Amino acid sequence: MLPTRRPPALPDAGLLIGRLAVGVIFVAHGWQKVFDTGHAGVADGFDKLGIPLPDLSALFASYVELLGGAALIVGLLTPLAGVLIALNMGGAFWYVHKGHGIFSENGGYEYVMVLAGVALLLAATGAGRFSLDAVIWRRRENAPEHESIPA
Repeated sequence: MLPTRRPPALPDAGLLIGRLAVGVIFVAHGWQKVFDTGHAGVADGFDKLGIPLPDLSALFASYVELLGGAALIVGLLTPLAGVLIALNMGGAFWYVHKGHGIFSENGGYEYVMVLAGVALLLAATGAGRFSLDAVIWRRRENAPEHESIPA
């Protein structure tokens, strides 16, 4: 029989591991777009894929991946980063992968589906106690109330 009690830090450790894994993947892809391929190359590739507004879409995808991935790693603005990353993966699904079935080996959507799912999971659950979000919100919750100044 499995124990019914688990250490309280265990779910937070799981969130940290998930954030690190997904964050590193997105930083790597964003870094590649921003610093290796460059904006013009990404926009040209998006144009060839039929992605609307390729210049704007390239800017969005590049920086959501780079900065959103970094935000996941440190656990900062995790709900926002998770939603933006999921939207980015929704675009990848719609414009690149949906017509190829589920399996990645055939150009399918399994990879973007897992990344979007984990990003939404993090957006919904938050970053956990091992994050900047926890530090910032804990400080705000513990801040003393300011007395109102009488008029």
